[in-house]
Order: sequence, then C-alpha cells, then structure tokens
Amino acid sequence: MSADVVQLAEQAGPYLTTAVSAYGVAVFTRAESAAVDATANLGRRILQAVWRRRGERGRAELEAAVQNAAQAPDDEDAAAAVRQQIKRALREDAELLAELARMLPAAGETVTVTASGERSIAAKAIGTAVTGDNTTIRP
Repeated sequence: MSADVVQLAEQAGPYLTTAVSAYGVAVFTRAESAAVDATANLGRRILQAVWRRRGERGRAELEAAVQNAAQAPDDEDAAAAVRQQIKRALREDAELLAELARMLPAAGETVTVTASGERSIAAKAIGTAVTGDNTTIRP
C-alpha cells in the first residue's frame, strides 16, 4: 500500500469521525451546514467525494461502514472501518487521491479563520460570498 494512501487516510480520520458524528449516514446527501464546524464539513466533503467515485458495491460498503460508525461513535473499530474504505478507494483511484490531497491541509499546517462583526465572512478559500441585502450576482 502506498505511503501516500496511508498518510492521507490517517490525516482524514479526525475529519471523517467528526462528519459521521455530525451528519450520520446523511453525510452523503447533506449540503454543508453553517451550524456544523469546519472539521465536520471537510469530512463530509471527503466522504461525498469518495462516495461519488465508487461503484454501486463500493457505495454500499462505504454507507454500511459510516452507518456502523454513526451508531457507535466511541468504537475505534467502526471508525477504522470507515478509514479502510477510504484507503481502498484511494488505492483504486489516483485522481481521487490527488483530489483528497488538495482538500486536506498540508501536514503540520494549521489554519485559523475568524469572522467578527455583522455579516462577516471567514474562509480559507472562497468562491462567491455576498453579505448585503438585495444583491444580484451575475455570471
């Protein structure tokens, strides 16, 4: 197994665990929630990226692992089963490996983003953000 796969799966672990705790099995269908912290939202994006690139059987296996982990949040074996599904997907899909590497912060990198004040926006990276009333966005 590639060291990159193992490292990425281990690095993703806390994000996956937090996402499963916050969203449960709905992690595959839910949109990002402002009420959920950035760690859970990153975990959700990782799980959704893996889920989208798996076949029917791979999706079912990942869903089962996530459901087990959601039902037993303190069970390290259940969390490990989710990471194992991620590793399997990464070994089979080099593009997915690259996509997840771009999603995860670099090893040792700490990102702190703070928003303060009315209509403030805080993000490490952002596409379009609107904080005003009656705004029209044109392409």
